[in-house]
Amino acid sequence: MSSGLEKGPHDSSGRTDVKLTQTAVLALSVSALAATAQAQTLNIQTSFNAGDFSTQFITDNWLPKISEMTDGRIEIVLTPNGSVVPAKETPEAVAAGVIDGDFTSVNYFAGLEPAYAIMGDLISGYDTPQQMLGFCKDGGGEAMMQKAADSVTGGEVHVIACGPYSREALPARTPIRTFEDLAGKKIRSPEGLAAAVFSAAGASPVSIPFSEVFGALEKGIVDAADASAYVNNDATGLHDVAPYPLYPGIHSMPSMQFTLNTETWESLSEEDQQALRSWWYDAMFAMAEEVSKKDAELAARDNETDKIEVIDWAQEDRDKLRDVARAEWEKYAEKSDLAKEALDANIAYMTEIGLFKN
Repeated sequence: MSSGLEKGPHDSSGRTDVKLTQTAVLALSVSALAATAQAQTLNIQTSFNAGDFSTQFITDNWLPKISEMTDGRIEIVLTPNGSVVPAKETPEAVAAGVIDGDFTSVNYFAGLEPAYAIMGDLISGYDTPQQMLGFCKDGGGEAMMQKAADSVTGGEVHVIACGPYSREALPARTPIRTFEDLAGKKIRSPEGLAAAVFSAAGASPVSIPFSEVFGALEKGIVDAADASAYVNNDATGLHDVAPYPLYPGIHSMPSMQFTLNTETWESLSEEDQQALRSWWYDAMFAMAEEVSKKDAELAARDNETDKIEVIDWAQEDRDKLRDVARAEWEKYAEKSDLAKEALDANIAYMTEIGLFKN
């Protein structure tokens, strides 16, 4: 009778059959290589520059995690802004399969469909990146971004996720301590919705290239500038010539999108699709927290000096600007039916979380 403990094959000397053992090892190796060969590499172009904090943060901390989350089935390669196509052309490039997907600020696409301006940066709208990430993740933002993508690519691009990771500060060379202090101030601003909001608030928007912001502040051509997050403004030395930064910021919070070519997306298992979405939101919430932490540390450091006064608007002033901004959002939303739908979706969510009263 069998004891239930089966012995392996032996040769005449009683030793384990070496050839069979080697065959088993080889089979396992081939199986492992086959699994590795099935890993899919997704080439994703970003609107980040190669040396940006955001690029480094995602590359160092989050690219390894997508491989872990999918057991090695998916790897992502991020390429910097303009590395394959200009940022504003990424929807068409993803649709055509020139790149697998993009991780881009959707403000670049406002010229393709006005809804992108509403979805890309609702000027003076949300108070924190986490609020707007919540809109995308749980409040219908993804669906709106998908409608915008469908309108310009005919369904060839799948929107996985969307949202911002930072609220931009506003470096100023003269104090702007209240909403009323905006009156008459010359503020560097991109054209479009941002310029319309500043103008409605009594300021004078000035359109100059980002590369000229430092010189314009230094020479007094502008009093303040729509620039970047506090940590980035600090790195570029803007506070040396604009020592009255408004932080937390009062205006801009650019939203990103994460997309894949639809055919590529549909080739993935449901498990890997869910992993990609979870991975992106986890990364963005983590990056938003890290940028906020660094911004706060630098602002606190600067406020302890005699050279820089960090100005934090009272909620009353923030609410005044939001009310003025809303009127401009509504004017801009008249540019297309989809822009109106996008604005309605944002306002519904903002009302739900208490930024507007019913």
